[in-house]
Amino acid sequence: MATPTVDVHVHVLLPEVEALVDGLPGLAEARALDARRDGAAALAVSGLMVRNRIPRLTDPAVRLAAMDAQGVDLQLVSPSPSHYHYWADEDTAEKVYRLANEATANHCAAAPDRLRGLGLVPLQHPEQVTPALDHALEHGLAGVEISSPAPGRDLSDPAYEPFWAQAAKTGAIVFLHPFGCTLDERLDRCYLSNTVGQPTENAVALSHLIFSGVLDRHPDLKLIAAHGGGYLPTHIGRSDHSWSARSDASSGCLRPPSSYLRQIYFDSLVHDPDVLRELVRVVGSERVLLGSDFPFDMGTEDPVAALRAARLPEAECDAVRGGNAATLLHLALALALALALALALALALALA
Repeated sequence: MATPTVDVHVHVLLPEVEALVDGLPGLAEARALDARRDGAAALAVSGLMVRNRIPRLTDPAVRLAAMDAQGVDLQLVSPSPSHYHYWADEDTAEKVYRLANEATANHCAAAPDRLRGLGLVPLQHPEQVTPALDHALEHGLAGVEISSPAPGRDLSDPAYEPFWAQAAKTGAIVFLHPFGCTLDERLDRCYLSNTVGQPTENAVALSHLIFSGVLDRHPDLKLIAAHGGGYLPTHIGRSDHSWSARSDASSGCLRPPSSYLRQIYFDSLVHDPDVLRELVRVVGSERVLLGSDFPFDMGTEDPVAALRAARLPEAECDAVRGGNAATLLHLALALALALALALALALALALA
């Protein structure tokens, strides 16, 4: 079989989730914080951009037509990061993750051979995170999507240890996709909250996971970092130097930080063919996956063309285009099971 083209960084908008939280205490405060961090100009542009893309974000038929135009065979669909709602209390948070998981699963059920889904977990309530992951898996999702920090906690917080253990045990995918930036008003103009903030948040979150030993304790974790991992892969030498030069930097992890990059998957969305080639060189072609950020404006309309612009060797290009994701998502096994089910159904109908 030819290698499928698999896009691992795409989003779905879930109106059900937004209807659930509308008017609840805490939402207005959270939106005010986002407004201060992003700036009024960014919010105005983003609002129009999202409204123009609602059909692609909500209608499976429109999504599939766009995939056909892009030459994408399968998408790994994650909720829009605007659905994290890490401000929510325990009762609301449980309702949000259950509704998000179920709605994402329903969206993907429109074309199960072409859409796989990721759910959400409420990082602000660590005791709920593992049950939320289990809930996502029970609904046929491949894993969950998380942001870089939760209020008052980084991903290295010991409270998340049961979550990392369960994700590694079950083989669940954890998609690290920051939303917003904790540098606050320093980036509130010219869309710096995204162009600078997102790569910064990726680098900080991954560094916490590396330096704290999370990846030592859970080497089988299937972690995908959005935006090519941000600044970390191309500046990992500084991390290695600190690990070798300072006792406080080397106390938490067993090996040089650069060695852990080959335990992480990275999407290809770096917007520069030279940077993509460097990402492949640093982490290995087997650790890079095609990503587009479909259908938002900070993504790419043609992820395959963006990949080919890097002029990788054909075998490496095919691996990034879909071979790696096919292995990660067990697509061959899923296809075999689907064929077996179809044959069994056909046989049952013939004998009826």
